[in-house]
Amino acid sequence: MRKFFLVLTLFSISCGFTYSQLPNQNTYLLRNLDQYSSYSALWGYTAPDGREYALLGTQVGTSFVDITDSANIHEVDSVKGLNSSWREMKTYSHYAYIVSEATNSGLQIVDLQYLPDSVHLVKTWSYSGYTKTHSIQQSGHYIYLNGGNSAANGGVTVLDVSDPENPVKQGQWTTLYVHDCRILNDTIWASNIYTGETSIIDATNKNSLGIVRTWRSYPTSEVSTHNSDFSADRKYLYTTNEISSPNGKLNVWNIEDLNNITFIREWQPTGITTAIVHNIECYDNIAVIAHYRAGIRILDISTPSNPVEVAWYDTYPSSNSASYSGCWGVYKFPSGKIIGSDISNGLFVIKTTFPLTGASNNSLNVQPADYSLNQNYPNPFNPSTKISFSLKQNSDVKLKIFNTEGREIAELINDTRDGGNYEVVFDASEYSLSSGTYFYTINISNQNQNYSQTKKMFLIK
Repeated sequence: MRKFFLVLTLFSISCGFTYSQLPNQNTYLLRNLDQYSSYSALWGYTAPDGREYALLGTQVGTSFVDITDSANIHEVDSVKGLNSSWREMKTYSHYAYIVSEATNSGLQIVDLQYLPDSVHLVKTWSYSGYTKTHSIQQSGHYIYLNGGNSAANGGVTVLDVSDPENPVKQGQWTTLYVHDCRILNDTIWASNIYTGETSIIDATNKNSLGIVRTWRSYPTSEVSTHNSDFSADRKYLYTTNEISSPNGKLNVWNIEDLNNITFIREWQPTGITTAIVHNIECYDNIAVIAHYRAGIRILDISTPSNPVEVAWYDTYPSSNSASYSGCWGVYKFPSGKIIGSDISNGLFVIKTTFPLTGASNNSLNVQPADYSLNQNYPNPFNPSTKISFSLKQNSDVKLKIFNTEGREIAELINDTRDGGNYEVVFDASEYSLSSGTYFYTINISNQNQNYSQTKKMFLIK
């Protein structure tokens, strides 16, 4: 019977008809957290100790969810905001920057250094004439405010957050309404939703933004270029087009020659010709897409011109119609965990059944066969170094630093972690240490095994 169903489904697809979505493919659910009335965008934050957090926009504010231990995924804290069905956020250093389309919402600045216990709202920041934002982007120590009234005509405004708690307003581009943007080196690729165009903006001088060119990034008469991202080799751009009739699709463009940007192809989810694409995020050779009622879609883009869908998880299984509801945003963590926000159904935390071998931080995505503690790097170091370790399975972990006399200098980790590979930053400048030899020790315990190991490292000042 199952074989007959598969044949019938493939026949239906080939004939151009669309039935219910195929079962979830090559993914499994770790947790669905649904405790607010509605949801919007999300983002991810990996703390210096390697813990992973989902930042989730809700109707009433932003929820901060610890997803490190899959057996204990839970909300740590929340920050209230003005009621809004649209909320977006990005991170820089140990700060989150949150915007919404609610009038007088401004830019919320949240300090994340107190995690895993809590977060702290530093302040809500604005400047003359600025009260709301449609979306936000980050690159280096710059924040980019898009849409709303961050700039005339809903353009883009650049903020310098070198001092994370005190942004400095810099240049603006005001020719067209910018729905979202992506930054590549010192160039802004602005998605202009009302014209179906993408503008390439020179931001070498952050105080004086200049246009390179504007090109039509939706090849039909409908207009709604939503967001974009780049292939790993930077030769291809993927644009999402948020329209309902016809349903918006992912488009692939060759951008090697800025004077001759070439449309390559469209992409739609396996077996679905109706749902609307929303947001794309690329991680080297993996693309993760929020595809509204088709859910979280995962593509292999190792051949950038020909995306191949390798996994998916449907966050809205009741329908695949062309509706602006379902999966809003997606994000992939170094551990391989993927989060998705569904407008009606909340936060989804999933993993693929296979290592995301094409993804960045590839070594962190492969499930280890044993426990291990690696040599810190760099070594000798000044003032910071990275310590990596591997867990075969979910375990309690303690990682501590000692001096040559056996006195404890710092406790870097004391919690439960999923099986996987982790990397922790030790910054000696926080402890007023002198040059010399130090030791780091890991103690791992679970129901099946105990493991302990110590290694030596050298601080040179």
